[in-house]
Amino acid sequence: MISPKSLLTAAIIASLVAIGPLSTDMYLPAFPMLMQSFDADINQVQNTLSIFLIGFALAQLIYGPLSDRFGRKPVLMGGLLLFALSSLAIVFTDSISTLSALRLLQAIGGSAGPVLGRAMVRDIYGPTESARLLSYISTAMAVAPAAAPIIGGYLLVWFGWHSIFLFLAVYGAIGLLLLGIRIPETAPPGSHHVMSVSSLLKNYGILLKHPTWRWYTLTCSFVFAGLFSFLSGSSFIIIEFLGYKEEQFGLFFALVVIGFMLGTQIAGRLVRRIGINRLLGYGSLIAATGGISMLILALAEVHHVAAVVVPHMVYMVGVGIVMPQSMAGALAPFPHMAGAASALLGFIQMSFAAGVGVLVGHYHDGSPLTMSFSIALMGTLTLISFRRLQRINRQNEDDDQDGEEEPASAA
Repeated sequence: MISPKSLLTAAIIASLVAIGPLSTDMYLPAFPMLMQSFDADINQVQNTLSIFLIGFALAQLIYGPLSDRFGRKPVLMGGLLLFALSSLAIVFTDSISTLSALRLLQAIGGSAGPVLGRAMVRDIYGPTESARLLSYISTAMAVAPAAAPIIGGYLLVWFGWHSIFLFLAVYGAIGLLLLGIRIPETAPPGSHHVMSVSSLLKNYGILLKHPTWRWYTLTCSFVFAGLFSFLSGSSFIIIEFLGYKEEQFGLFFALVVIGFMLGTQIAGRLVRRIGINRLLGYGSLIAATGGISMLILALAEVHHVAAVVVPHMVYMVGVGIVMPQSMAGALAPFPHMAGAASALLGFIQMSFAAGVGVLVGHYHDGSPLTMSFSIALMGTLTLISFRRLQRINRQNEDDDQDGEEEPASAA
C-alpha cells in the first residue's frame, strides 16, 4: 500500500473520476457507425447515451450511503468490477437493445469512480485542503472530455467501434487492480454507520422545499442540459451533415472543451472579487448568448462547422462559470447534509439532461436546427432561473434586514 497523501494516490483517484467523461464522450464519434452496425435509427443510438446518464444519476443516490456503511474501498471496487465486465460484454453485443441494457449497468458501475473518488479525497485531506486538491483534479479532468473523442475517433477508424468499449474495460480493470493493491481504505475508523431510508427521504424532502436550493439546482440543470444537447446531436451534425471524418470530430470537440476550461479559469479568478451570485449572472448571460447565436445561424442556414463550434464554445464558457457557482450555492446552506444535497442535485441534473437528450434525438431532422434550438432554450432557461434566484435572494436579504430592525423599533 502507498501513502494516502502521495501523488500516486491522487493520480489514481483522478483517473477514477475521469471514468464519467470517458464513458460518455469516447464513443460519440461512433454514433453514425452504430446506426449502420445495428440497423438502428438516431433515436435508438442516442438513447444509449441517455440511458447511461440515467444510470449514472440513480447510482449517485445509493453509493454515498453504501460507502458510509461498508467503507469507500469495497464499494468502489465493486463498482469498478461491474464497469469493467459490462464494458467487456458490450464488445460482444449484437443488438441495440442489449447495448442499451449494458450501458445502464456500465453507468451504475462507473458512477462509483467520481462519486467515491471525491469522497476519498475528502476523507484524506479534510474539508479545507480537499477543496484545493479537488480543484486540481477538476482542472486535470477537463482534459478527459477533450481527449476522449479524439482517442475514440482513432480507435474507431483503426479497429472499429468495439475497440472503444474494450479500451474502457481495460481502463476499469487497471483502475480496479491499482485500487486493490495500492490504496488503503480512506474512511476514518469507526465512521461506518447505517442511514435509514426514512432519514434519507426526509433530507431530500427538506432540500426540495428549500427555494434557493431548488433554483440553484434548476440553474445548474438547465445549463448542463444544453451541454448534453450538444453531446447528443453534435456527432451527427459534424460527421453526417457536414461531412467531416470521425477523427476530426474529436478535434472540434476539444475546441468546445477549451471554452469550458476558459470559463472555469475565469470563475476561479473572479469569484472572490465579485461573489458567487454576480458571477452566476454573467455566466448565465454568456450561455444564453452562445445558445441563441447558434440558433440564429441555424435558422439562417449557415451550414459551416464554425457556426456550430464557435457559438457552443461561447456557451461552454458560460457552463464553466455557472456549474461550479450554482453547485456551491446549492450546497452552502446545508453543511450538515452536504452529501445528500450533492447527490440529489446530481440526480436531478443528470435526469433532466437525459430527458432533453432523448428529445433532441427524437426530433432530429438531419440539420443543426433541433440541437441549436435545444441549446438556445436551455441557455435562456438558465438565465431565467438565475433571475428568479436573484429575486428570492433579495427577498431573503430584505426579510433579514426587517428582522434586525424590529427589536430597535420596539425599544
